[in-house]
Amino acid sequence: MHINDRALLVQLSISQWTARKHDKRVSSEVAASHNTTTAAGRYHKALLPMNQSLDDIHKMTSAIRQRFYTNTLPWGLDGMQMLPTANYLEFMAEFRTHKAKWEALVATFIAEYDTLRDAAKVLLGSLYNEDDYPTADAIGRKFKIDLAVFPVPSSDFRVSLADGELSAIQADVEARVKQAQSGAMLDAWQRLYDHVERISQRLGNPDGRIHDSLIENAREMCALLPRLNFADDPNLDDMRREVEARLVAYDADDLRKNEELRTDTVDTANDIMARMRAFMGGSA
Repeated sequence: MHINDRALLVQLSISQWTARKHDKRVSSEVAASHNTTTAAGRYHKALLPMNQSLDDIHKMTSAIRQRFYTNTLPWGLDGMQMLPTANYLEFMAEFRTHKAKWEALVATFIAEYDTLRDAAKVLLGSLYNEDDYPTADAIGRKFKIDLAVFPVPSSDFRVSLADGELSAIQADVEARVKQAQSGAMLDAWQRLYDHVERISQRLGNPDGRIHDSLIENAREMCALLPRLNFADDPNLDDMRREVEARLVAYDADDLRKNEELRTDTVDTANDIMARMRAFMGGSA
């Protein structure tokens, strides 16, 4: 299996304006009133308090990041993730939809910005400082979203280097790619294991609440896993099928009402976890 044929590397970049600023004057006043130093604490003020449109952007940003990490696997470099080609089309379609919504929220916020700044004069009172507020055009440039796509590194180097140095580079790249590939697959195993463990713990706690999301989230993971299994690991696929058939075939309401079913499901989950640990090298 050539990983170059099975996956891409992707990097998500989102920048946004937080509308928060360190107020040195107030920080000094607070420090003086408590007879302490400004190093003991800093006062950060919200420049646009009670602002729903900016909050909506920040929430959408968090949702996009969460979906990015859900649909990709770790590569080993900060910010860089592996996207299996089997999941490329579905993920990119979802990302483009979310990006369009994010950009629409940004456009709405920029259109409201001058009005929101005027409202902040009243809400902030003496804390308001005109110099804290860039122009609407400058604010707009602070919002950017991008998804960069790269090929997985290859050990095929066509550069002019001494044979010994070139061989060392090739060996290092091969080792790093192999290590990253193993780590990515272990992460896929761990995600499934975590859902099974959560089911075992929640159902095994007589005082615990069984939310619908407990089963729904595990089902979503099972549906996504075949697209993340870029190595076509048959053992992972078998475990995923078993979780689907034996753990998430029931609704949360069935588990809430049937104590015997809960007990059986906990036993099943524990059995599945024990066998998964064997494939994961006991790392779970």
